[in-house]
Amino acid sequence: MISKHIAEKFKSNLSRLRPAIGLRSKITLIACMLLTLPWIGYNYILEMEKLLRQGQEQTLIGTSRAVATALNERPNLFSDQASFLQSVQKGRDLYAYELSSPIKLDGQTNDWADYTEQMVHYGRDYVQFSRWPYQHNGIQFNHMVGKYDGYLYAIFEVNDDKPVMRRKGSSRVDRNDHLIIALTAPNGEFHRYVVSVYEDGWFNAWQINGDMTNPADLVLESQIQGYWRTTNNGYNIELRLPLAMLGSKLGFAFYDVNNTSNREIETIIGTSNTNQISKLGTVLIPSPEIENILKGMGHTSTRIWVIDRHQRVLAQSGDIQESNGVWSSSVKYGNVKSSWWTAFEEKWLHPLYYRYLINEPTEFRDSLKDAAKVEGVHISQALQGRGYSHWRRSSDGKAMILAAAYPIWLGDNVMGAVVAEESTIGIQTLRNRALEKLLNALFAIIAVGTLTLFLFASNISHRIRKLRNEAEYAIDSQGKIQHTITASTKSDEIGDLSRSLAGMVNRLGQYNHYLENLSSRLSHELRTPVAVVRSSIENLSMQEQDEDSKRYIERAQEGVQRLNTILSSMTEATRIEQSLQGAEKELFPLNELVEGCMHGYQMAYANQVFSVKTSNEPVMVYGAPDYLAQLLDKLISNAVDFSRDDHPIVVTLSQSDSQAFLTVSNNGPLLPDNMGDQLLNSMVSVRTQSQQNKPHLGLGLFIARLITGYHEGNISLRNRTDKQGVEVCVTLPVATLEGVSKH
Repeated sequence: MISKHIAEKFKSNLSRLRPAIGLRSKITLIACMLLTLPWIGYNYILEMEKLLRQGQEQTLIGTSRAVATALNERPNLFSDQASFLQSVQKGRDLYAYELSSPIKLDGQTNDWADYTEQMVHYGRDYVQFSRWPYQHNGIQFNHMVGKYDGYLYAIFEVNDDKPVMRRKGSSRVDRNDHLIIALTAPNGEFHRYVVSVYEDGWFNAWQINGDMTNPADLVLESQIQGYWRTTNNGYNIELRLPLAMLGSKLGFAFYDVNNTSNREIETIIGTSNTNQISKLGTVLIPSPEIENILKGMGHTSTRIWVIDRHQRVLAQSGDIQESNGVWSSSVKYGNVKSSWWTAFEEKWLHPLYYRYLINEPTEFRDSLKDAAKVEGVHISQALQGRGYSHWRRSSDGKAMILAAAYPIWLGDNVMGAVVAEESTIGIQTLRNRALEKLLNALFAIIAVGTLTLFLFASNISHRIRKLRNEAEYAIDSQGKIQHTITASTKSDEIGDLSRSLAGMVNRLGQYNHYLENLSSRLSHELRTPVAVVRSSIENLSMQEQDEDSKRYIERAQEGVQRLNTILSSMTEATRIEQSLQGAEKELFPLNELVEGCMHGYQMAYANQVFSVKTSNEPVMVYGAPDYLAQLLDKLISNAVDFSRDDHPIVVTLSQSDSQAFLTVSNNGPLLPDNMGDQLLNSMVSVRTQSQQNKPHLGLGLFIARLITGYHEGNISLRNRTDKQGVEVCVTLPVATLEGVSKH
């Protein structure tokens, strides 16, 4: 029998194989790390997107420079647009917005609903004259002008607590609330017009050729038309005049009359002073000539602004929603063939990509649409004579917009700038297409790689698990060789390990066989010299000896007897193991066997007290009574050796379902830690030197385990629950008629 130490060392080496069982999980983890490849590819495409943006930036600067070159050294494009002013004042210098549709002159503001943000409020800061201190509830108005199809349109929302109309039949136009329009003609002449009505409705303005108080100096101007409508807060005025009448200056002023008795002018509020041409404000109308120049750029995917040096828009071309960049055509027009793979992408892959990995371009809102004035660091740099580009987010933050500005030169002076703008939707769409293809390829590679690694790991794991199982089953818990390990013919590391373990188990088997036969060989070899010694001592004892010689002969006889006992013990376990193979079983009541044996133990151990508790009903077992009696002999002998004389040894036999439980409990020293199972092995003992009054090789419990195993039972040692001693529990199967018939 192999020693327990060698068996434990062998099993500890085998335990190192167990981490390899998780090799499949580790390889699967490595396969999962392949998921980092999409991240690497994603960042690579982002870097490529940066390069595309840089290319778009250079292209857009070139576009703005080309347009600016076409506008350089052309003073006629700016002189009529009031671009030579040193400064522009908000409210005083007007800007005519490009209207998307004609305005219906009805005194209602619904046609101006899309331009409410462009309206300017005129209050205290725009009062030209006030007879009394201006109050917060005094006359004030909101106003803007726009152009459409050769006409200039104007809207006035006037807040007036006491509107005073012109008296019917009166020839005076200045004794009531009225509007003064002052402008310069294209030839530079200064003209003034008055709007004064009797009641709500359609009107035409009167041109003032001299004194407004003299009706003879008023001439009806049919080209200036409008509508006056009274409201809850005052009144609204909508009017229009042909652009052909208008030069570069324009101003409006309201004359407010509150007293219907004296009808004196109390307040004058307006965009500028309408009495003198020098104090009149300017009006900037987007240049038709510049717009014609920009029409040639209308087919590009770029929005282009032309501004003067006051950052006011002179012309505009293109739509930022369509300005996707120079690559928009390559992503907008493509022949995509319909196939099962395309359908699979659209249904399954693209929703996944665009939910977690890709940002899909969405429609955004542009706050600069129809702007009269544009600002930004790129414009500031361009107006200082340097081309510049600038990235900005849309007003809702959903898109990035690239803007490039380049100066327009007139001599050594910068008269304005060309601003070109594009969104990055084209680049973003290209990036998304590239990401789709990259992710498709990567996921296909990852799927194939993961499946391959998983199968590879499964194969390795299966081989290692098989080798582990063979290694564990090769040696039982007592260190006995049960099976051999089949050496693998594979040439890899696992095959080498298999062959190494197979050779090691074979060598251990040979050593185990040597140890199993060692006791019988020693017994056989030692019995002859022991018999010679014993016969010689017996012959000496028959002769006349003195007292000292007799004493020595007696000691020699005791030593020979002790040696003979050791030799008998060495072969006892082997004899029992061999005899058990040929033993015959029978059905008998175990409780009668226990009670009969206990009577003999009581006489054999006169100084020891026994307590026996057996079942009243017969406990039938199928086995060899002689060997079960020998089993009980070993348990009682072991209990007597460790028991205290003043405490009884308790033997209990009980039955539960199909199991019989035989328990021998004694009061005495406790078992050492982790020694319960080891005491059932061969030649293991915990007896102290004082308890070694006769030869003892630690085979008693080992023989008990052999007998229990032969009867398909189980034996265990444990400390008692009260920690006052040790108990041995033997579990045997209870015989049934079915079980007996099978045997």
